[in-house]
Amino acid sequence: MNELTPANPGLIEAGVDEAGRGPLAGPVVVAAVILDPARPIDGLDDSKKLSEKRREALFPLIRARALAHCVVAVEADEIDRLNIFQATMTGMSRALRGLSVAPTMALVDGNRLPKDLPCAGRAIVGGDALEPAISAASILAKVTRDHLLVAMDARFPGYGFAIHKGYPTPAHLAALKRLGPCPQHRRSFAPVRVLLDQGELFPLRR
Repeated sequence: MNELTPANPGLIEAGVDEAGRGPLAGPVVVAAVILDPARPIDGLDDSKKLSEKRREALFPLIRARALAHCVVAVEADEIDRLNIFQATMTGMSRALRGLSVAPTMALVDGNRLPKDLPCAGRAIVGGDALEPAISAASILAKVTRDHLLVAMDARFPGYGFAIHKGYPTPAHLAALKRLGPCPQHRRSFAPVRVLLDQGELFPLRR
């Protein structure tokens, strides 16, 4: 666990998590959530352990009952400029700064903390299954990103974004070779970069 100690004992904890580090296309989405102890939410867990139906049911509950929440998307072009790790760290800082209630402690899923956190922080490996606030953030990030990818599928048909959500499935890789990259593909990720490096420069699908 990576930890920065807060300057005062009156903690306001914000859970932070992301969705979409591994896909070849679309944004990485980061959420920060401050839960309200007076309005508990049953069934919070790591979003990957929940069914889509359960995530969709919890999504509006978290938004309605949390003291504060903020979701940000770091788009593919910024991921390419920064790299996926730095883009994720940037998204975490932005999400925390976007909260309507200023946290005094950020509980971050994983083993690293952004260098420019606006408050103290703790990095917790597996935190999305251990800390309810991180679980809530993981659900907001995952559901938001899934919705974005469904919309992206309508804008760029043929890739199957609504099904695989941009992950490098065989169907996605086959579509990528057939159609070439769209503007939402991450040029710095190997399967996309290899196509470009081989000179298979397809016109962008707008």
